[in-house]
Amino acid sequence: MTHTDKNCNKCGVKLTDENKYPTKWWNVCIECTKKQHIKNNKNRMFVNSKYVPNSHPLYKPGNYKSFNDAAFSSLNKYESSNEGEVYIITNKAWKGWLKVGMAIDAEDRCNGYQTGSPLRDYKLRYSKAFNNRRKAETKALLLCSKKAKKRNGEWFKMPIREAKNLIETITEECYEKETA
Repeated sequence: MTHTDKNCNKCGVKLTDENKYPTKWWNVCIECTKKQHIKNNKNRMFVNSKYVPNSHPLYKPGNYKSFNDAAFSSLNKYESSNEGEVYIITNKAWKGWLKVGMAIDAEDRCNGYQTGSPLRDYKLRYSKAFNNRRKAETKALLLCSKKAKKRNGEWFKMPIREAKNLIETITEECYEKETA
């Protein structure tokens, strides 16, 4: 049932009894109100406009363009943090090639690559979270080097699906056994 014949002033959605924020003064939906409350809370952390919970190892209140920006003022946390992701990035300029790497946040890392490309054509194709991103990346690089047609550092000439399947096989136990 339509609450009014008005739309949300922020996002433009049609306001109904279910989605209108309960006030007679504003024409705004509940979802936009929630977003505004989150942004106004100075104890919250946002990286590239994405909310980061305070349970994250690099949590630091504020708004940052990247985790790198947030990390410089607390570099000791950045260097000692093991959690993160192993990712696959591609660029159409190098057909058939992909990069396997590690980062605290793969999307954030891909955005960092974009600054070096005027076409902004790097694409994050896959990422998987690990408790120890460094050990998982080492294992991923080893597995990919065995299957790839060619290798140049962290870049491999191989199908994305094959690299993804190899990374999927990596488990926390997998690299714990190697160090034991």
